[in-house]
Amino acid sequence: MFGNDTFVPLVLINLLGLAGIVVWHIQGGNRPTGRLIVQILFFTNMSLVLYLGGIAPHRPDGIYTQGLAALLSKSAKILWWTHLAWTIIGFIQIYVRLNRKPREAHLIQDMAIAVIYLGVALSVIGFVFGMPVGTLVATSGVIAVIFGLALQNTLGDVFSGIALTLGRAYAIGDWVQLNDGTEGRVIETTWRSTNLLTVTNNVVVLPNSILAKQGVTNLSRPDETHLIALRVRIAATQRPRIVEEVMRSVLRASVRIVKNPPPVVALTAVDAIAIEVELQFRVDSVAIRTPAKNEIVDLLHDQCRASGLSLAMPAESLAFLPAPIRKQYPAESRPV
Repeated sequence: MFGNDTFVPLVLINLLGLAGIVVWHIQGGNRPTGRLIVQILFFTNMSLVLYLGGIAPHRPDGIYTQGLAALLSKSAKILWWTHLAWTIIGFIQIYVRLNRKPREAHLIQDMAIAVIYLGVALSVIGFVFGMPVGTLVATSGVIAVIFGLALQNTLGDVFSGIALTLGRAYAIGDWVQLNDGTEGRVIETTWRSTNLLTVTNNVVVLPNSILAKQGVTNLSRPDETHLIALRVRIAATQRPRIVEEVMRSVLRASVRIVKNPPPVVALTAVDAIAIEVELQFRVDSVAIRTPAKNEIVDLLHDQCRASGLSLAMPAESLAFLPAPIRKQYPAESRPV
């Protein structure tokens, strides 16, 4: 025990707090586990010194009210509350890493960190400086309403981003498609917007409030494979069974499509002019659908040519002319 004299414990707490800050910065952000261990050690030692010295960080100091001792008392408590916040934040970051949360979880993490810092700031104001926190909170509420009205659109983007993150509609790296036809891979999510990288290598920045109002189709769920349907019209000069076999040989010869589940050849329609066929196949990801479709078209051309099949004209390009109208003559004036 340090006895009634708390001057030495205050000095020791300040030294431990400052040393903890220096070591915390030396550890760097690339070593979160080591940073957390060091933070726990310093926070535990500071708490032990507070307990042995009979110092309560949650009550204003009634012994030292002025001079160097008062300054040491307030700085010691501020450092203790700061290290408490850093320790809690360290546990949150480790929890996120151990559970392998997606990178977009930084929105929820940032929100939790903001709440922790706000709580610590209010605790320092109330417990260290003895100021009325209730009055401060009421005043802050009025200011928050004013800022809320002024930043209505921005706050809408922020809360929409939180809702999208909690709903897990998509993750970093997923291919998504919006109702308006916009399509791309999610490369970044922030408090205000979501960035998509399109197939044309352009970055589309979508405010979260607009994104939340649109229907989003996640092309990467439940897996990355993507179904492609290619329609072909073959001239009706061969039996449908032969056409089907040729189409299957086209799909078997492809090296860019997924063979499990196996591709499908569907004969969708037949008339006097053409047999309509739909080739249904999957690719590993949306990014390679164009090369895969190009390969199928090239193989289709070669196989049809080798098998004696001909491509038919599109149905909408066919024009049927009405039969010529024969001129009618009266019975008495018909030519002999």
